[in-house]
Amino acid sequence: MIRFENVGLRYGLGPEVLQDISFSLAPGSFHFLVGASGAGKSSLLKLMYMALKPSRGLITLFGRDIATTSRHELPALRRRVGVVFQEFRLMRHLSAFDNVALPLRVAGTRNSEIQHNVEELLSWVGLRDHMTARPPTLSGGQQQRLAIARAVIARPKLLLADEPTGNVDDQMAMRLMHLFEELNKLGTTVVIATHNETLVKRLGHSVLRLDEGRLDIHPGEAA
Repeated sequence: MIRFENVGLRYGLGPEVLQDISFSLAPGSFHFLVGASGAGKSSLLKLMYMALKPSRGLITLFGRDIATTSRHELPALRRRVGVVFQEFRLMRHLSAFDNVALPLRVAGTRNSEIQHNVEELLSWVGLRDHMTARPPTLSGGQQQRLAIARAVIARPKLLLADEPTGNVDDQMAMRLMHLFEELNKLGTTVVIATHNETLVKRLGHSVLRLDEGRLDIHPGEAA
């Protein structure tokens, strides 16, 4: 699914923020990405969804070398990736329903299927009563749940989430994690960046740990 070989990343002329990153993630696997603030978690996720190019090394996604993938091929590749950003990146002028429906409409899904799937997912994340609301009228936690719903609605092959439970209570955090796990059972590879070590230990999935720009991988073990 993803392969990094001796990848390094620096911004401008500064020092490398990621150094000699090498790992591979199997299709259908589930991983937590952890590390102190500033360790490079968001940068690593950006490399995974092709928002950044590495300063050196090789990144392979879905069997494709990102460096040799042409610009017109990248959008189709990115549509196979669902991303939950820390800043949400919701369409402010669209309703909650239309924000979540957008990936399905881009994919040409039938309207009847869109209606059913979007309503079901918004109910799951606790937003059934806010389907017509626009993002600026929602709380931070509601916007976060809406962003998660949009990221998973099309059942992406790869899901990347940056602190997806940062603005919700513990009960909703577990509900969202169960949603990610259900998606994972359907074959989606999941990578979740989080500071919530309690959540990581409780669920017991594989852990990618960043420390001063270097990566270690620890197999999962449920608490």
